[in-house]
Amino acid sequence: MSARFEEIDWRPTPMGVISLRRRRDPATGEDIHEVKLGDEFLMSSLFTAGEIALTDLGLAGLTATQLDVVVGGLGLGYTARAALDDPRVRSLIVVDTLGEVIDWHQRGLVPLGAGLSADPRCRLVQGDFFAMATGPDGFDPQDPGRRFHAVLLDVDHSPRHVLHPRHAALYRPEGLRALADRLHPDGVFALWSNDPPDADFTADLADVFPAWAAHVVDFDNPLQGGTSANTIYVARKAATPNPPGTT
Repeated sequence: MSARFEEIDWRPTPMGVISLRRRRDPATGEDIHEVKLGDEFLMSSLFTAGEIALTDLGLAGLTATQLDVVVGGLGLGYTARAALDDPRVRSLIVVDTLGEVIDWHQRGLVPLGAGLSADPRCRLVQGDFFAMATGPDGFDPQDPGRRFHAVLLDVDHSPRHVLHPRHAALYRPEGLRALADRLHPDGVFALWSNDPPDADFTADLADVFPAWAAHVVDFDNPLQGGTSANTIYVARKAATPNPPGTT
């Protein structure tokens, strides 16, 4: 049995001190892994419903039989794992700004790390997702300009509560249009949020994408003795480009 509490790794990064911790749940006896950035909790293996739903809802309506997918934010790997569990996914790029997080997975320090690192369909890429989304080369350093069937993003707490001020531009129409250019026609952008549906953000989605939805995902929260909820936004690009001279 593991120790009741253990700090597995602790490192300074340009975004602040990041730490990986493991504690034993006294109610179940199971190990819970947690990631903190400074004093903020980024991820806990106790709460994974929203991360898995990000993949399930994002990929659900895609009609292609083989999918190329990008996940922004590696964390503990639940969104990426759900993508690889979809038999249609032929390639997955997972972008994380922190090499330390990628290293945890490659060293097997987190439960899903060894499986993600060993899957030949999956590449873990260190990079700034937000710069890659809006830059000319896109998400694949080996194939600049490559397009994808789905981009699934779980980095910030919500479009309003971002981890770094430079992230905010992606959630506005200009940033969303740049991200849409990274998608194939009929491709999907899906976003995890810890906040309820945001009317201002959905208005920006509607300005860029012809179809969108905000799904509320409820899950048990044993720490509070009730339920909590995340929001998953799913926005779909037009199936065909607009003809010349139209908008």
